[in-house]
Amino acid sequence: MIEVTSESFRLAEVFTISRGSRTEAEVLTVRVTRNGVTGWGECVPYKRYGESMESVTEQISGLPDDITREALQEAMAPGAGRNAVDCALWDLEAKLSGQRVWDLAGVSAPAPVITAYTLSLAEPEAMEASARKHAHRPLLKIKLGTPDDMPRLEAVRRGAPDATIIVDANEGWTAEVYSDLAPHMVRLGVALVEQPLPAGEDDALIGLERPLPVCADESCHDTASLPTLKGKYDMVNIKLDKTGGLTEALKLKAAARAEGYGLMVGCMVGTSLAMAPATLIAQGVEIVDLDGPLLLAEDRDPPLTFDESGVHAPKATLWG
Repeated sequence: MIEVTSESFRLAEVFTISRGSRTEAEVLTVRVTRNGVTGWGECVPYKRYGESMESVTEQISGLPDDITREALQEAMAPGAGRNAVDCALWDLEAKLSGQRVWDLAGVSAPAPVITAYTLSLAEPEAMEASARKHAHRPLLKIKLGTPDDMPRLEAVRRGAPDATIIVDANEGWTAEVYSDLAPHMVRLGVALVEQPLPAGEDDALIGLERPLPVCADESCHDTASLPTLKGKYDMVNIKLDKTGGLTEALKLKAAARAEGYGLMVGCMVGTSLAMAPATLIAQGVEIVDLDGPLLLAEDRDPPLTFDESGVHAPKATLWG
C-alpha cells in the first residue's frame, strides 16, 4: 500500500529568497507498507519546476502498490514525487532486511559533515545582524539575486568575518551582474556562487571568466542534465527532490565526479526525514547544504543530530 499525506512544519522565522517568502515548510510524506512493515520518505513540491502539492499527490496515487525501485525510475520522471517514493522504498528495504540503507547501497556509513546555514534575503542591516548571530557557524549560505546585492554581501561579511560564505543567486542575475560582482565576491572570500543566471539563459556563462566556482542548481536535475552543463559550470548541486530520489542521486554523484565537476549536496526547506537520505550523498563532497531542519520550529521525532561536527547519519528509527 502507498499512502501520501500533506503536512506543514512551522519555520523558526520567515524565510525569504528572490522568489518570495514563507513561514512554514509544506511537505508530502509517503508511506509504503508491505508485509506489515512501513517505509517512509518526504518531498517538497516546487512551483519553479511546475509542481504543486496536488499534482505530485496525484502522480504518487497513480502508482501500483507493488512497484519496485527499478520500475519507479521508468514510471515517474525525476522530481519531488519520485523522490519521496524512492526514499520510502529504500527505507522499507532496510527495515525488511534488517540492514542499514548504506549497506544496501554499497557505500560507507555516513560520517558527520559540516553543513551550511542559510541566511534568507533581507535588507543589509538585517542580514548583518543574522550573520552576527550565526557567526560561530563555519559555513554560511547567503540568499541573494537582486540588483542591489553588493551591500548585502558586505554586510554579511562584517557580521561573520571568519565564516566561509557561499552565495545562492536563485537565477536572479544577468551575466553582466555576475561579472561585476565576481571580483568583489573573491575579495570577500566567497567560496562559490550557485545558479547566477536563469537556467534557460545560462549559455551566457560559456566563455565567461569565472574567478570563483559557479555551481549549477536549477540547471542540473539528474544525469541527463550533465551534457548541457559543459563549459558553463564548475560544480553541480545534487538535490534529491530534483534527481527523483536517492537511486538517481547516487548515479549523478558518480557521473558528475567522473566528468570532473565539483560536488555540492543541497536541499529544499524540509524536515529531517527529507535530509536523512541526502547524508549518504554528502560524503566526500566539497559543499554540504542540508540545513532544512535548522530552519524549522518543529521537526520529525527523532530528528537528525546537528552539532559542532555537523549533521550526523539518521537513527534507524528515523529512516534507513
